[in-house]
Formats: sequence, structure tokens, C-alpha cells
Amino acid sequence: MSDDPRRTVVGSPLPVERSLPFPARRSGSVAGRTLGESTYSPLPPERRLPPGAPNILVILIDDAGPALPTTLGGAVRTPTLDRVRANGVGYNRFHTTAMCSPTRASLLTGRNQHRVGNGQIAELANDWDGYSGRIPASSATVAEVLRQYGYSTGAWGKWHNTPAEETTAAGPFDRWPTGYGFEYFYGFLAGEASQYEPNMVRNTTTVLPPKTPEEGYHLSEDIADDATRWLRDHTANAPDKPFFMYWATGALHGPHHIMKEWADRYAGAFDDGWDAYRERSFRGAKAAGWVPEDAELTPRPEQLDAWDDIPEHQKPFQRRLMEVAAGFGEHADVQAGRVIDEIERLGHLENTLVFYIWGDNGSSGEGQNGTISELLAQNGIPTTVDQHIEALDDLGGLDALGTPATDNMYHAGWAWAGSSPYQGMKLMASHLGGTRNPLFVSWPARLEPDPQPRTQFSHVNDVVPTIYEILGITAPETVGGVPQDPIDGTSLAYSFDDAQAEERHRTQYFEVMASRSIYADGWMASATGPRLPWVPGLPPGIKTWTPDQDRWELYHLDSDWSQARDLTDEYPERLAELKETFAIEAARNDVLPVGAGLWVPVMHPEYRITPPYSQWTLSGDTVRIPEFCAPALGNRPNVVTMDVTVGDGADGVLYKLGGAGGGLTCFLLDGVLVYEYNLFLVQRTVVRSDGPVPAGSHEVEIETRFAGDPRPAGPLQVSLRVDGAEVGSGTVPVSAPLLFSANDCLDIGRAYGGAVSRTYADRLPFALEGRIGTVHVEYLRPASAP
Repeated sequence: MSDDPRRTVVGSPLPVERSLPFPARRSGSVAGRTLGESTYSPLPPERRLPPGAPNILVILIDDAGPALPTTLGGAVRTPTLDRVRANGVGYNRFHTTAMCSPTRASLLTGRNQHRVGNGQIAELANDWDGYSGRIPASSATVAEVLRQYGYSTGAWGKWHNTPAEETTAAGPFDRWPTGYGFEYFYGFLAGEASQYEPNMVRNTTTVLPPKTPEEGYHLSEDIADDATRWLRDHTANAPDKPFFMYWATGALHGPHHIMKEWADRYAGAFDDGWDAYRERSFRGAKAAGWVPEDAELTPRPEQLDAWDDIPEHQKPFQRRLMEVAAGFGEHADVQAGRVIDEIERLGHLENTLVFYIWGDNGSSGEGQNGTISELLAQNGIPTTVDQHIEALDDLGGLDALGTPATDNMYHAGWAWAGSSPYQGMKLMASHLGGTRNPLFVSWPARLEPDPQPRTQFSHVNDVVPTIYEILGITAPETVGGVPQDPIDGTSLAYSFDDAQAEERHRTQYFEVMASRSIYADGWMASATGPRLPWVPGLPPGIKTWTPDQDRWELYHLDSDWSQARDLTDEYPERLAELKETFAIEAARNDVLPVGAGLWVPVMHPEYRITPPYSQWTLSGDTVRIPEFCAPALGNRPNVVTMDVTVGDGADGVLYKLGGAGGGLTCFLLDGVLVYEYNLFLVQRTVVRSDGPVPAGSHEVEIETRFAGDPRPAGPLQVSLRVDGAEVGSGTVPVSAPLLFSANDCLDIGRAYGGAVSRTYADRLPFALEGRIGTVHVEYLRPASAP
């Protein structure tokens, strides 16, 4: 570390504290038999931190590739990223894990993703230790440690590190943010959310957004508003305490939701397509000094469409998808800037350490061919681009993209272009496009700005040990009586003041859904695994795949920036060594069995997280049950029975599951009972009663059974009954085998969140004009069952 007085540590290391929480100390006063015989001598407040301990702000952008920001030569304007870069230092060989939950768990603990149970996203967890979806008590988060040392701690935005089955109002709450050391949380627990109608949580309570989309609500703005309010309260009430803030926007994760005026800023910016943008951004990255001059641009994968292969009539749709994504990205960066502005206005910025990570993985190709409802891909339902365009025409045409009416996401070609110059993208732990994301660090009080990027290999697990070294904290050996796992990351403080410092993080494995690689001393060995994120459906033979089938590639990253030259044939011994190193790291970090992240989505989709019940008794005011924890009304034989009291010609929702991008709902319209199944906007099935429900009290039943074989995505037969008599029936041609939404919910008596039916989209929450008593939901045995 430099001897300069601006050195990037606060002071001498603190006394080693091996166990947290700190032991309670006895009073300094001496109690006698009476007050007169007692000595009142309170001790001064305990200070666990060195003088000048900085505030800390971690900004994490979602699903954003390195070729997007103007800061790095791209087209998406990023004034806040510009600002942090200009006032600090950047890391152009910083790495994430290629997936949401794993990156976040590693970032917050300083450990490798599988060691902390996050080898897969929380919704697809399984029983192997490395894939449980549960950060163990043996790996305390940085928020918990800093809270014990005297920091105020808060988190905003996307969380995605709570097991999906534990996200209802019943908890348990020990794996919610407030159970992991954050004294305050405001955001959403799932992997994604509508940016206009999210299911939000404050601490451990579900709350509605403070405004409607019509009133100007947007999630990124909401979490910026809330974070600035928290900052003002902190300054007013605890001005002598430093703060730790984790601000993690949901952008640019799908759905790509942004107001039209932001998307319109990019009108025409991408007219020449993704191939041309990739080349243009690559030149821009070199001009920005972010990518070395000798870096090579890797070619487009043969399975991915060239822009020139896209039919001309589809190109306006594909261009607009990217314009919306670009506006979404700029908007998120501006909201992050509002948080920094407030820190500065309150006088804290000089001594605030900012980590700005552009992307928890590379750009996402989960939109595949371009979509108006992105969960189509996760449900494995084949569609054509023309079907999307046709459905879009009913919603207002291209201007509907980015609005609450759609859940759009761009073509994987744009994700590939946004990950320039690398081969991969999100979900590919094998190649740098999935794992190499920019990091910028600023700290005006102690870190001298330097435009020269730090090229030392670094990883998201390095952030926690960096914070600990700066503060002089020794990672505790026990927390709450639980022995702690070792920290896997390496502090970056050694490189803050010295761009030429020798690299210290020398070995790192990567693995997501069997895509994997190993880095060691400038070399990387990579195996793509059995699937590619931009190819729809499951590849042939994936259910019998083993890791032994994969071909490994070898790259010398010290001389090949972008993994452009496979050296497998030239250095077979080196490749063999690296494969052995991966095997050792995999065993040491609970990665085994390799490919365990595929267990649920590929091998056993029937094991997806679902509640363990076969029947439920709900009340007429039950709302906001996350879909993962709700009855599977759209793909399991079931009957919903409701006690309903209404007047003549009543309107309103009886229940709804899912959101605007896909779901099902039952409602009254002028007294007529209506059931609608919204298959991700591309197909809507509506069943109506043959007349209005009379005024009075009634038993309303909606029965759903498979029409034929109970196969995934199979047709459903829906029957509507009032007081035992069938009043309507119909067939849903295709069903959603997985789920409708990642963050929306089951609501009874009203429709919060997104509007499943366009019929009542302008009347939300469209509460029932009447009363619902008991609601009983029961799964039915298939008709062929004995």
C-alpha cells in the first residue's frame, strides 16, 4: 500500500475480533445499597470503527453487458457511470458469475457462489448443498458484519436471495434482507418484476407501490426516492454513524419497461442492427481506453441470426426492442445518480466509498428471438416473431413496447452485441461475455482518480474483503455462535493506488447450469455445456448429457483479451492441468454434481418449487400471494369454490393469478361471469356465462381439467358453475407449464399488480362490487386416476 497520506485504508487494522456479536459490557457505574452510596459513571459509547470510516454505497445494475454504456464506448448514455469513473478507478477484468442469485450471494458474502448455496437462481433450487438457494449462517453477509461494527445498513431494489417458497407474508423471515444484516429493505424479493406494477416489500411486509403507472410510477424511480428519504432520515437521526447502502435496480432485466420518452431518445440509434452495433461498440471500447488495442472481436455464433437474415418486415419490431432497452438502461443509471446526488447534497460524498458494478452478468439472451412476453421462453412455448407482432397490433403497435401492456425483451442478437467483444452472454459461465462486467470505484477523500483501467483479474467475491481491509476489520471466525466459512475473495485495495500492482486473485472457477470455466494465472479453460441461451427449447439428448461429453477450450487471456484463439491443440498439457484444477475447485466449493443447476428445469420440472398443499382455504380479502407459493390454477386440475354475494349487474374481480404479461382471471362484468386465460399475450381464451349472475348469495365454482393427456402445455377444459349448475365452458388450447410471472401474485376480490385481462386494465384494481366469503381451492386427481 502506498505511503501517500491519501492511502486507501482508514488507519491501522482494528484489534482482531474473532467472534460477533461483540460481548455486552458491564456498566461503568458502581451500584451501592442506596443511590447515595452508588457512583454514577457511565462509560463513553463504544466505537468499533476507526475514525473516518467511510460510508459505503454498492450500485448493482442487472443483466447489462459491457458494450452498452457510453462510458465504455457504447450507445446507452450513462452519466452516473461517467461520473464514478472520472472520480475513481475502473476494473476491466472484473468478473461476475453469469447469473443473478449466484452473483448477489457472492457479492454480499465474499464467498464463492456454490459455497453459499447459490449455484442456481432461488426459484430453481434443489437439495444439493451448492444449489439449496439458502445462504448459510456460516457465511455472514457484509451487511451483518458492518451492522455489528456500527454501520446503519439498508438495501433497495432487487434481492433474489430468498428461497422462493419463503416469500409469502408467513415468512420465515430469517432469509429475507432484514434477516441477513440489513436493518432496512425496500424492493422486491424475486428475480424480476414489472417496473410499473411490482409486488414490493418493505422490511417484512408486502406493500403496494405509492403510485399507479398512470400517475407516473416506475420501480427504479421509486427505489431512488426511497433511498434518498432513508439518507435524509439517517442524517437527521444518526449523523455520527456511517452507512452501508446496497442499491440494486431491476434494470436491464426483463421485462424491459420504460416510459416512451426515454425509449424515444434512441429512435434510429440501432437501425443498422446488432452486427453493426457490435463492431461499432468494439471500436468505441478501444477509443475509451477500456479494451486494449490488440483485442480481437469474436465472431457471431452460427446458431444466432445475423441482422441481414431478419425479414425486413420484422426489423422495426427488433429495432424498437433495443431502443426500449437502451432507454431503460439510461433511466436506471440516472436513478443511481440521484442517490449519489443526495449523498453529496447531505455532505457525505467526500467520504463515501462507491462500488458501481455494471451488470450482475452479461446481457441476457432470454428474449431469444425477441418477445412481447419474456416468460414464453422459460415456459418452453414455441412462438413466431410474427405472432408477437400480430398480438402487438392489438395493444397499440410498437408504441406498446415498454408499457404496462407488454413484458417485452429484446432479441438475443442484441444481448450478443451488448456483450462485445466476447463470445458469451448471461447464463454462459464458460465465456467472458457472461462473466466479465465493469466495476468502478470512487472515494474522493482517499482514492486518487486514474483513467488507466486496473487489469488485475478480480471477481465479485473481492468486494467484501476489500471493504474489510479498508476498515481494518478481520473477517470473524464465528457469528452468532456459528463458525464461519473462509472468505474466498481477495481485497482489491492493493490495486487502488497502483495500476501496475501484481495480480493477487490467481485462481477462480465459474459454473452455471453446466456451463463452466476455470481461470488460473492468466489462462482460462472453458466448456460451454449442453445448452446455449439463445437457442429456443432443449437441445436433443440433454436429459442423458454428462459433463464428460463436453469439449473444453483453452485460452491465454494475458495475450488474448476476448477468448478469440482456442489453444487446445497447442497446449494439451496446460488444458489437462486446468481441468484438474476445476475438478478440485468444484469439489472444494460444493459445485458437484456438475450440472446440478439443470436438475429442476431440465431433468425434473415437476420438482419446481410449489407449495406442499393440495387444498387451500382463503378469505375474500386475501391478496399478494407470490405465484410460486400460490395454487397452480393454470396448469393443475383444480376447482375454485367461492361464496359470493353480489347485486344486480355487479362488476369486479373474483380472483386473478399472474400479471399483464400472462395469467388467468375470473371476474364479473355487468353481472356476467368471465374467465380469461392470457397465454403471454399471444393467445387469450375467454369463457363467459350464458347470462348474468342474479343478485344474492351464490356458490361460484371454476373447474379446470386437462382436455386429454396431462402433458406440459396441454389444453385445459374450463367449466363455470353457479349454485351447482354449469353456466359456461370452454377450452384453453395451450397452457403455461411453469408459471405466468416471476413476481406477480394471486389476489382475491381485486387485481393488484398487472392486469391479466385488458377488459379491466383501465379500472384497476377493479375490486368486486360485493362480498366474497370463503374461497376453497382444491387440486383434482386426473380423470384417469382410480
